[in-house]
Amino acid sequence: MTTNQVWQKYSEDIKRFIVSKVKNSSIADDILQDSFIKIHTKLHTLKDITKLKPWIFTIVRNSILDYWKSTNQTFEIANFESEVEITENVHTEKDCLRGILQNLPKKYRDPLFLSDIKGMKQLDVAKQLKQTLPTTKSQIQRARKLIAQGFMDCCGFIMNEQGNLVGEIQEKEDCKICN
Repeated sequence: MTTNQVWQKYSEDIKRFIVSKVKNSSIADDILQDSFIKIHTKLHTLKDITKLKPWIFTIVRNSILDYWKSTNQTFEIANFESEVEITENVHTEKDCLRGILQNLPKKYRDPLFLSDIKGMKQLDVAKQLKQTLPTTKSQIQRARKLIAQGFMDCCGFIMNEQGNLVGEIQEKEDCKICN
């Protein structure tokens, strides 16, 4: 499938989804454009075309998160759930991430959320949590490692030589966290 075909089939749904999150049409247009640049440059890496829609919406959600982080605005993570209906048999990284985050100890989950999702500086996170900066940095790094380990345990991903997770999401019945 070409980027143009993806655009024709999904751009309107994606735009509605983005507008529902940012509540501003011109910002949504910018995020849509940014998302399709990413889709265009990475489309060749998608091995299973049946996972195209979840893959696209993962890219879009990440672009929206990048927007929120770059503007230092906050938002309710509960309101960030996707309204996009994906067939219930489709198993996505989002399913695994939800399970991994739920199993993450609170002492790691809270600083990670404030830093990586809300976009707070680690020093501010430390102050808010009333702990030292080295403790906060350590907890955030540990949380990131636990998330990566969760993907390796859950879905059989592996860590490549550059330290990036690689692999394909397994079927839901084979997943140790989501099943």
